[in-house]
Amino acid sequence: MDHPVRLASGLATALLLGATGAAIAAPSRQRASRPAPKGTQALAMLNHATEAFSSPNRGSRPIMVVSNTRPITGGQTVLPVIAHATDRRGAAWLRVLLPGRPNSHTGWISTRSTTPAVTRWHIVIRISTRTVTAIRDGRPLRTFRVVVGQPSTPTPLGRFFVEETVKLDHQEAGAPYALALSARSNVLQEFAGGPGQIALHGTNNIGGVLGTAASHGCIRLDTQAITWLATRIGPGRPVTITQ
Repeated sequence: MDHPVRLASGLATALLLGATGAAIAAPSRQRASRPAPKGTQALAMLNHATEAFSSPNRGSRPIMVVSNTRPITGGQTVLPVIAHATDRRGAAWLRVLLPGRPNSHTGWISTRSTTPAVTRWHIVIRISTRTVTAIRDGRPLRTFRVVVGQPSTPTPLGRFFVEETVKLDHQEAGAPYALALSARSNVLQEFAGGPGQIALHGTNNIGGVLGTAASHGCIRLDTQAITWLATRIGPGRPVTITQ
């Protein structure tokens, strides 16, 4: 089990709730970059800032430079790997999910800047049933009722991942934890000075009736549920949001 650790305040980001503090959960490392076993997800841990390209070669269009640390916790950036390739020079590349807008976008990064890892976890959020399901080794393990985005600020659909797991002070909105996702609101381009980042978080000091659509786009869970997730789900874990 991964145990979050709170960092000093001041590492704040404006999720769609506002958050400080941090929690890191390390994935299991692999010796080589290869497709992950069935029921698991291959990950790439960034060792330094890395440029992502539109194709698996440095002559293709640059997409973005991905920092090797996350803005809230300062923890290592971990990205889900969705494809492998080798260029004409024999260099290995990874197609990874990228954080930020546009939602669910991908890019190719060199394996030279990464350490391979793997996770057994996958989170599935279903808007129609207003549930979050934690899947391990390809099998549903726990399902929780949640609050989803209201019609005017809906929770975005797509393929995402956990950017960082954050421990919140008990007085903060959304405490005690937040799983900050790579997803961004399709309506709110900015929220409280931040990029409109979507998160799974608690209901402390913010409320919400489970099973309703009432948030700015984030997913709200009761204290027991978000604590269960936050102590198991760390950076890079894949998150699928479906209707």
